[in-house]
Formats: sequence, C-alpha cells, structure tokens
Amino acid sequence: MEPRLQLRVQRYGWDKAANNYEPSWKKQLKPARDKLLEMSDLKPGETVLETSCGTGLVTFRAAEQIGSDGTIVATDLSQGMVNLAMNAAEERDLSNIYFLRMDGQQLEIDDFHFDAAICCLGLMYFPDPVEGLKEMHRLLKPGGRATVSIWGERKNCGWAEVFPIVDRQVASDVCPLFFQQGTGNVLKNSFKEAGFDHTEIVRFQTEMYYANPETALMAAFAGGPVALAYQKFDEQTRNLVHQEYLKSIEPFKMGNGYTIPGEFVVARGEKALQ
Repeated sequence: MEPRLQLRVQRYGWDKAANNYEPSWKKQLKPARDKLLEMSDLKPGETVLETSCGTGLVTFRAAEQIGSDGTIVATDLSQGMVNLAMNAAEERDLSNIYFLRMDGQQLEIDDFHFDAAICCLGLMYFPDPVEGLKEMHRLLKPGGRATVSIWGERKNCGWAEVFPIVDRQVASDVCPLFFQQGTGNVLKNSFKEAGFDHTEIVRFQTEMYYANPETALMAAFAGGPVALAYQKFDEQTRNLVHQEYLKSIEPFKMGNGYTIPGEFVVARGEKALQ
C-alpha cells in the first residue's frame, strides 16, 4: 500500500478504535508503558516530545515526572485519540501539555528543541519507522535522548493472528510490517540509521489477561489497528472472524478468560553532543 494511503487508513482506523482503546488495552499494555518511562528517566522541568500519544496513558504519567515547570508536546495521527487526551487533560487541570494531530514521520515543529522524546507502541505503525526516529533526533537538543517501546517478535505475541484473519476478508494492509522492528536487531539498527548513539535495548515477555471472550474480541477487533476494516464487516463476517480469532487464542484459555502471551522491546538512544 502507498504510504499516504496507509496513513489515511491508520488515521481513520484509530478514530474508530479510540473509545474502545483504554477498555481493551490499558491494563494489558502497562508493562510497556512502565519500562518506557523507567528508561526515559524524565526529570523535573524537562521539555518532552511524544509521538503516538493515543489517549494520554503515557503523557499524563510523564507530566507528573517533569512537573509544572516542564512541558510536553504530544502528537498523534488520530484526531479521535487527540480529542480524548485533550478532554482528559482538561479534567486533570493540566496546562503544561500541548496535544496536536500530526504524523510522527513529518512533525510540523521547527523551533522547539526537546530534552527527551518518547513513543509508546506507535513506531510499528509508521510506514517508515526510521523517518519517525529521524524526526525525534532532529528535534532533540544535543545530548537529548529518545525512548521507544514496540511489540516484539510475532512468534511471541499470541494475539498476532488477528492480522491475517482480517486480511482474508479484506486487504486492510494497515500495518504490513508490524513485527519487523521487533525482530532481531532491527530496532537497534533503525536507531543507528536515524543518528542515535549509545542505544540500549531491553526485550521482555508479558501476559495479557482478558476475563472473557467478549473483552478479548473487543481488544482484537474494535479497540485496535484493524477497527476500520472491522467496522465494514457485516454480521456474518464478524461472526466468522470472531470464531477464527477465538480458535487462535484457544491455547491460552484459562477458565472463561484468556492469558495471552506477548513480548515488548524498549530502546533508548542518545543524540550526540555537538
């Protein structure tokens, strides 16, 4: 799929998924957020760039770490996600966060240099992940650092069959290279290509619990990247993909629920002092 069209599919797909995202993934993805924030080591008063901010699950924790003297510019491709994040920031009475709808590969920011850049579980969706990393590198101050979390290898992610299941019904192509960056040393090499030094990589296993088939299905189809294609399915097609997906995660069933394995990779790199 041509990159511009791929971005458009992703943008409107995440708009569809926005309201179901936190109920589907907030608890399940917490280990990736925890490790990213630990490795980013944000300090009071720092300026932070965040791409793929989603509903603000990382943003608001980062805001606590940098305090009222710090600033976060948080961007996401989806206006639906940005709207939810802005509403949540208003409820929290936070005035040091600026939410913007932007493509992380082409940030319309020229005159703001950041101490840190973060991206939690977003880089896999970029048509050109290296370009997204280059944008972070461009906007960092000399000596600044970027920290990124992504999903790991496909074979270690028990929910991964959702992509071919959907693609058998409609060629969604929302993220054809979803697991590429999490395979082997690809992410470390991407950081190097983008200009970062002293890259540190951490890979770890996790488990995601869903209490029943309904919540597992919501996460896979309505709350994630295939939401746009899923919205177009008629009832018969939805029933078919539901059955296929539940069969794919049957090995992870525990009682009425599911404990599904996953893997995350978190990387941190530094921009050289000049």
